[in-house]
Amino acid sequence: MSEEKLRGELYASFKNRAMMYYHIYKALEGELGRDRAAEIIKQAIYSRGVEIGQQFRDIEKSNMEGLKEAFLGIIPDGGAMFAPEVQRSDGGGVDIKFHRCPLKEAWLDAGIPEDEVSLLCHIAGRVDNGTFEGAGFNFHAETWEPGRDGCCHLHLRPGG
Repeated sequence: MSEEKLRGELYASFKNRAMMYYHIYKALEGELGRDRAAEIIKQAIYSRGVEIGQQFRDIEKSNMEGLKEAFLGIIPDGGAMFAPEVQRSDGGGVDIKFHRCPLKEAWLDAGIPEDEVSLLCHIAGRVDNGTFEGAGFNFHAETWEPGRDGCCHLHLRPGG
C-alpha cells in the first residue's frame, strides 16, 4: 500500500470518528436534550482518554519535557494532522496549540453550524482531560470557538 493511500485512509478514519460523535450526540440529544446528551458523551470520551493515558503513567509527574515528547510522538502523520505548536515548555508546564483538527474540519465540511461545532469540540476534547488527568498530570484546555483560529489549546502541568 502506498504512503499516500495509507494517509488518505488515516484521515478518512478521523472524519468517520467525527461524524460518529456527531450522530451519537444528535441521537442522544433527541432523547435526552442537549445538556444531558453532551454530558453522557463527555463521560464516555473521558473514560477512553484515561485508557489512552496509561501509556504516560510511568512518566515522572514533574517531567514535563518527557510528557511533551511522549505526547507529541503519538500525534498521527508525524504531527501534520493537528499541526501542534509548542508555546511553552519548561518545568512548570507545557502549552500546545493545535492549528488543525480533523474532527473540527469534518464537522465544518459537513455544514454543521459553528456553535454546534464548538460544543462538539468541547465534547471531543474530554479525551485529553482523561488522557492527562488519568496519567496523573494536571490539565486544562481551551477548545475551539467561532472566531478563534486553529483549534484546541492544551495546558499540561506537573501532577501532584
